[in-house]
Amino acid sequence: MGRNVLVIAAHPDDEVLGMGGTIALHAGPWGDRVRSLIVTDGSSTQYAGDAEKLKQKIAESKAASDRLGVAEHVHLSLPDMKLDTVAHVDLNAIIEEHVRDLRPEIVYCVHPDINRDHQCLFDSALVAARPLPGSPVRRLVTYAPLSSTEWDAGLSARPFAPNLFVDIEKTLDVKIAAMNEFATELRDYPHPRSIEGIRVFAAREGSAVGVRFAEPFCIVRELA
Repeated sequence: MGRNVLVIAAHPDDEVLGMGGTIALHAGPWGDRVRSLIVTDGSSTQYAGDAEKLKQKIAESKAASDRLGVAEHVHLSLPDMKLDTVAHVDLNAIIEEHVRDLRPEIVYCVHPDINRDHQCLFDSALVAARPLPGSPVRRLVTYAPLSSTEWDAGLSARPFAPNLFVDIEKTLDVKIAAMNEFATELRDYPHPRSIEGIRVFAAREGSAVGVRFAEPFCIVRELA
């Protein structure tokens, strides 16, 4: 029987950039049920007042999830780049609701890097996945979205130091197909949020662990 997997992202494309290949493995050959939870609208700051752009971003996000085989795509409408204006207890409640409903064995959350939204979301994921008796969460893991985590320069209080790598040679093309849905987010190389940038990153992480392509993660807590 497959596992329930909750993937938490602050913005549409975080999860594709950081772990699209791994999501495709969970949803495909590993036989897991994946729910992607996108917390912000992903548009209200960058494209303030642009209803058409917001509609486009939401459609892109859903199309990318479909490419990856995600069973349930949930896109909320909290303010983009302003999660620090949302009460911590309210953000906690949102994540807790999905943990109660889905009862995931594995929870992935964006790493608390230079992006303040990522920091706020991670803090709430820690609360929602805390190891209370009877908690379904056996593994809590962070992932590193390109054009965010690497810009942290390793100087934050919680640097991204991966201790888990997933071989994505068989699903890298699926990840790239998913990212190609994001016309609003793709950039030209050498920007990391480019198709070539995604390949270079996967090859670099793969070479660190002896495979062609990989995605890195930090295990926050695991109960075997």
